[in-house]
Amino acid sequence: MFSNFLYFLIALVIYTTADLFEAPATINMSGLYYGIISGVLFALVCHFSFKRLTLRGQSKSLAVVDQSVNLTISRLSIIALMLFAANIYVFRLKHILGGFPPFQWLPTLEALFFLGVFLLYLVLIWNAAYKIQKQYFPGSVSKKSFIFSNIAFALPALLPWCCLSLMADLIAKLPYAPVREFFATTTGEVLYIFVFLTAVSVFGPVLIHRLWGCKPLPQGYARARIEATCRRAGLKYKDILKWELFGGSMITAGVMGIVGRFRYILVTPALLSSLDDDEIDGVMLHEIGHVQRYHMLFYLFFFAGFIACNFVFFEPLLMLLLVAQPVYEVMGLLGIGEKTAHPLLICLGMIGFFIVYFRYIFGFFMRHFERQADLHIFNFQSSPSPLISTFYKIASMSRQSIDKPNWHHFSIGQRIRFLENCRENPALIGRHHSRVRKMILGYAVIVALLFSLGYNISYGSLKPAFERYIAGKILVQQLAVDPENSDLYVFVGDYYYNDKLYAKARDAYENVLRIDPKNVHALNNLSWLLSTCPDEAFRDPLRALDLAEKALNLESAPHILDTYAEALFLNGRRQEAFVAARNALELAKEKRDYYEGQVNRFKESL
Repeated sequence: MFSNFLYFLIALVIYTTADLFEAPATINMSGLYYGIISGVLFALVCHFSFKRLTLRGQSKSLAVVDQSVNLTISRLSIIALMLFAANIYVFRLKHILGGFPPFQWLPTLEALFFLGVFLLYLVLIWNAAYKIQKQYFPGSVSKKSFIFSNIAFALPALLPWCCLSLMADLIAKLPYAPVREFFATTTGEVLYIFVFLTAVSVFGPVLIHRLWGCKPLPQGYARARIEATCRRAGLKYKDILKWELFGGSMITAGVMGIVGRFRYILVTPALLSSLDDDEIDGVMLHEIGHVQRYHMLFYLFFFAGFIACNFVFFEPLLMLLLVAQPVYEVMGLLGIGEKTAHPLLICLGMIGFFIVYFRYIFGFFMRHFERQADLHIFNFQSSPSPLISTFYKIASMSRQSIDKPNWHHFSIGQRIRFLENCRENPALIGRHHSRVRKMILGYAVIVALLFSLGYNISYGSLKPAFERYIAGKILVQQLAVDPENSDLYVFVGDYYYNDKLYAKARDAYENVLRIDPKNVHALNNLSWLLSTCPDEAFRDPLRALDLAEKALNLESAPHILDTYAEALFLNGRRQEAFVAARNALELAKEKRDYYEGQVNRFKESL
């Protein structure tokens, strides 16, 4: 179920990157037909995939069939993502339907519509999987309950984005311009996202439990038992809710909320009916462990780390992709032009980063947090037996192997064995908590270093050097494509000069003059280099003056007169240098302070 979170978020990335691709000159309605036909074909693939599994599963164990079903659902979900990407990038449905007036007025509506298309693909999978999947749920679960439970469980992944996007649309329509302009700045964006994330983390559970249709657990023995456990553990909460996930047939519980006033404890009917009192206490202590070990705060911290690193590295990575020439050459062999390859690389890079971060890094922390929550039972009782017996019941009633792996928590078998080892050797408990603390500290240090690096590249002291590096790479690439373009050599010369590679700068300007002897920019800049270079070995008074005179004969501009003045000064003709500097000041409309400084400098040398 947690995988659906990832699928929806990847679909969101696919949708939001659609505008990176060049818009088609004309709208081709055939893309709409292709989208519909591909959806019908996908529905048939889903139907026959699970029908085949049903027939093959009659002669195999439930554990083997369950593994095959989960693998098929995962593969079809990935195909659904690929089909959704085809609708956005290939069939161009976003451009076909983008002119719909409500979408133009409120862009979030358009996003929700297309994410609804992806949701439809998932519904087709769940609908086809129901017949074979229902045998793993204790009790009776209707197809409607099965599908709506999957939808409801996945939608909270989009809830923060939806609210954030909707607020952004409304801010853009505010009549007061200064407010709109403030939120368009970097400071405004950071402040807005920070306040929003804080609000969602505090008040989000209120919306989510309503979305899931949770009702307060009625007064009675079960509620009193849970309340007593919470009092014993010192847990503050708003309410205890009955969580009828998949018809209430799942043996599970949960806790939502970082603030006691808006925190909810969720229990399913199957958990209350299947577990004895001690086992329910064990499950509650596990959920309380998540709260008292601050796991939800850490999850928020991980999301903030993702947003922060994405914020400062997005533009630098876009620029690096501009100079990934070998990659473009490989994609060219596949028939993908550079105009398409660049946005495609951005999309693949973002999706890849997203998957690695949440599936592997975030999943790594989640597994260890789950284990830490398991260990919380030792804070209140000496034996983990109630929790261990609960795990065995979950495995038995779901008819799944206790060693079935999972990306966001260790297998049931691993959790049982670890609890048993901790009972035999209590020192393992402290070691695990210490390990988790070191993991969090290491994560915080790495994110801080990455954010600092990204911030300096995007906004700080490293930005000029990084931009010069990218500019140089782009110029070299362009020269390889168009070696006769003299203007490119001028820019290369400027790049090398700013990077203090004076020999390469001089050669670049000389190359321009061999191709175009009357290139004013090259004449002027080479004269400046030969007149003022900090490395005096590159100075050439006569050559500098000759070049400056040629540039001045072609164009009388303040910066050219300034270069001419420097060349005259280098040749000892100080009075003429003063006159040229004064003429430059008279013509200057910008940077007048600089030109006034030049006049005073030459005047003082007389």
